[in-house]
Amino acid sequence: MAGGERRLAAIMFTDIVGYTHLSQTNETLALELLEEHQSLLRPSFAAHGGTEVKTIGDAFLVEFRSALDAVTCAVELQKKMGERNVGGPSSRRVEVRIGIHVGDVVHGTGDILGDAVNVASRIEPLAEPGGICISQQVYDQIRNKTSLEIEKLGDVRLKNVDLPMKVYRIKMASNGRMTAEPSRQRERLGVLPFVNISPDPNDEYFADGLTEELISKLSEIRGLKVIARTSVMSYKRTSKKISEIADELDVGTVIEGSVRKAGDKVRISVQLVDAVTEEHLWAANYDSKLDDIFAIQSDVASKVAGALSTGFFARTPRKDTHNVEAYTLYLKAVQLSYQGESTGKQVIALLERAIVLDPNFARAYAALADNWHGTASAGVEEFDVMSKKAETYAKMALALDPDLAEAHAAMAGVHSLLDQFDLALKETEVAVRLNPNLSEAYMNLGVLDSIMRTPGEALQMFRRAYELDPLSPFAAGTLVNLAQWAGDEALALEVMTRMKELNPESPMIYLGHADYYMEKKDFGEAQRMIDAARRVDPSHPAIVVSEGILFAMTGRRKEAEEKVKEILAGGSVAFKLTGEFQVQVALGNLDRAFEILMREAEMHSWPFQIRCDPFYAEMRRDPRFLEFCKKVGIPP
Repeated sequence: MAGGERRLAAIMFTDIVGYTHLSQTNETLALELLEEHQSLLRPSFAAHGGTEVKTIGDAFLVEFRSALDAVTCAVELQKKMGERNVGGPSSRRVEVRIGIHVGDVVHGTGDILGDAVNVASRIEPLAEPGGICISQQVYDQIRNKTSLEIEKLGDVRLKNVDLPMKVYRIKMASNGRMTAEPSRQRERLGVLPFVNISPDPNDEYFADGLTEELISKLSEIRGLKVIARTSVMSYKRTSKKISEIADELDVGTVIEGSVRKAGDKVRISVQLVDAVTEEHLWAANYDSKLDDIFAIQSDVASKVAGALSTGFFARTPRKDTHNVEAYTLYLKAVQLSYQGESTGKQVIALLERAIVLDPNFARAYAALADNWHGTASAGVEEFDVMSKKAETYAKMALALDPDLAEAHAAMAGVHSLLDQFDLALKETEVAVRLNPNLSEAYMNLGVLDSIMRTPGEALQMFRRAYELDPLSPFAAGTLVNLAQWAGDEALALEVMTRMKELNPESPMIYLGHADYYMEKKDFGEAQRMIDAARRVDPSHPAIVVSEGILFAMTGRRKEAEEKVKEILAGGSVAFKLTGEFQVQVALGNLDRAFEILMREAEMHSWPFQIRCDPFYAEMRRDPRFLEFCKKVGIPP
């Protein structure tokens, strides 16, 4: 063993509660339950990249490549055991404790040794029946990558371990499912769109901009979970009560307010409201000049933090502009950017004017990087030129403010654009560390984990993004896909049902349902979902792609080929390639599919799901897939 391979690993110990006593009282039943328990747990180890080292009586010793893989697997195991126990006789109930630690191990023939193994075995008995305990080292590696609720148990002295260790408990529901964060938690906050009461209706951009700026400012407060702009802006001019909105966003508190702008004067009214009682927790009016807007934002943020008894800014205040005209141009650009690709050139022009007025405006440079990134990825203009501009502006943003989360997120986007995925992962993780409320960053981490890591890791990131942006069809749809591929049907159905209730007029919601049912080979239900999407928006281009895939999967080749012609007749270059690629894959025309995939690789626009979606399983078995992976720099 002394000459064995040494490496860092995540180690899991599992143990059946009360097994020794059961073996002494009813050995036959004990052996039967042990066999059932082992057959239930073993598939999950492999599914999450785990290697079963050995069994020790009723215990498993399992090695994982990452702490997140181990924790994700542990949650799935406890969910399985919880579901197994529901409704069964108490005499056949099986409860498991799990302990996880990260550290060095030494490999030998069929075994591993080392402090990591010893510590994991000592942490496991601290878990409650049906529970999971983890070490500080595990917690440090997963805390920004998961939405699990984790509770600190404190410093614990472990047998044969010299120093006390910090141990944490993952909170589990009684049936083994991980608990969601407490419903209607006060620290979970929604900033509703500020009402524009300015004399000039063209000042609407300022009210929307103030909403987004407050979301951004509040997101910097540790302990707050702030809902993303995408979700809250759907309540602009809504007649819904605060309690209804809070139910849909699952928030405990809401900020609402109004803004009146006249020349260089502003009047802002703000209220912090308890979402359950609709009681005003704090309110204020501000009358000032426009150049005091930053001080107002900071004051609102600190008052909200105080009212909710949470911490204040954990990082130094960002280096922002003090040029009111530059700031106004920035707000106009940001609001215009939400109106679609057609406004891209106008957005860039506004931002370029802003940095002329203030060459040190870091957020404007980050926004410019994002917009050039979007132009390059859409194939609208020459890729090399556009991606270089995106990279230049991202570097300038970072140089001006190395602690700006948006700058790191912009640079991560550039790296992804250039297929530099390891660098993209590092930058995105920095962005999330600086601002744990950036839903877009969690989406990017999910995409990158799908490309470079495992579906289990990707699922956790997409789940976090969805929690921060619960009304985003894209966040919800991606979470449904990953949940389905990871085998969490309950989560997939829960999110699908909720999105259809909240967005009955979104064709993409119905098309997402169609994808789900095609995956399950329920083609009748898939057709009904496509028909529903057409009733909502008969001209939506994605409908043609979904129909083409459905026709191909049900053997209607001629109809599928006609849909390919429709796809190629209109839309952007990226849409034509993506749409035809999916239909050709469904038809089994792999020669043409690989031609398109290699073309997409040249354009840096290939599907991120290529490594984990069962839809592409046949392509992954083809030798040409290795060539593609090598070309874009991803694991096969």
